[in-house]
Amino acid sequence: MNLGGLGFLTAIKIEELYPELERTLAGDYRIESRRMLHAEQWRGDRRIASHEALNDVVFTKAEIARMIDLEVHVDHHFVCVYKADGLIISTPTGSTAYSLSAGGPIMFPSVAATAITPICPHTLTNRPVIVPDESEIQVTVLYSSPTYMTIDGQVGEILETGDRIVCRRSEHCISLVQPPDVLFFDVLREKLKWGER
Repeated sequence: MNLGGLGFLTAIKIEELYPELERTLAGDYRIESRRMLHAEQWRGDRRIASHEALNDVVFTKAEIARMIDLEVHVDHHFVCVYKADGLIISTPTGSTAYSLSAGGPIMFPSVAATAITPICPHTLTNRPVIVPDESEIQVTVLYSSPTYMTIDGQVGEILETGDRIVCRRSEHCISLVQPPDVLFFDVLREKLKWGER
């Protein structure tokens, strides 16, 4: 049920709750599987935390008017050093959350990919990048102002210079019960006010 402001995860409005619940109990529904992201925080050779994310792993500055420096590798290949207000690593589900607000791409939920989206990058040519979801993404905090990491906007960690966050596809998925006649593009049209035909 969507009780939030935008609510891309579910297509059921509050006034549709009881009729849709009756349909579901009668067996008229479909199951949608959503991939998750696994993130590990490393300090030197020691893993100090691990998290599971449905939407995203977000790195943001912890101080006003400061940028942070984040070095990113994908499958041990250097991508770049992002000098920005932050960086978002998102699943297809998370592509319609914070990543979308930061100019990231909308990904169809079943696409096997992960998006890397900078938040207000200092270099204007730093654009969102989509990588296969079997890729390993490593983000290293360089000498910078204090950096904050959040998981799905819920769990937070203060990162230190030199900390590495390794993100990869999780072994876990979640299953969502969906109305059989409401598809992803229907939700996009409604939530984003796209034109009807």
